[in-house]
Amino acid sequence: MPPLDGPLIAPPAAPSPLADAFLRHESWLLDALTRRYGPTAAADIAQETFLRARTVPYETVRHPRALLLKIAMNLASNRFRKASREVLVDPRDPVFERAPAPPSQDEAAFFVQMIMALTPKLRDVFVLSHVKGLSYREIAQLRGISVKAVEKRMSLAIAKCAELMRG
Repeated sequence: MPPLDGPLIAPPAAPSPLADAFLRHESWLLDALTRRYGPTAAADIAQETFLRARTVPYETVRHPRALLLKIAMNLASNRFRKASREVLVDPRDPVFERAPAPPSQDEAAFFVQMIMALTPKLRDVFVLSHVKGLSYREIAQLRGISVKAVEKRMSLAIAKCAELMRG
């Protein structure tokens, strides 16, 4: 392999005019973001703002500070909207350790009545799936029918059970 002539790393690209504007207004932007969101979030948002601002064609920008602030505010809004949707769950929370309560006698009797109200074909598929825990493919093989037929029977059985539960 011939020796490499020249540097291994490409020289940095010439800074864009908007990157220059960002550097001129960086402390102002960081101060504004810090007052609103705190130092950690402000630094992250400012960095994302720089990356986003680099993609804007500078010729179209009349007010660089306004553009930088608008980009930063939009990024902050997106960040906090996303954070508000996230729910932190501790898997060691005792609520996850509780076993479901066994059904009462009335609930068990209603379940049996509901199952008995299904036609034999629907009852067979429903019990094999929900009581025995078989997959649709296993039920299809066991009963000599197609998986599609099992799906159709299950949807009919579930619809009938839902109708009975509504009263």
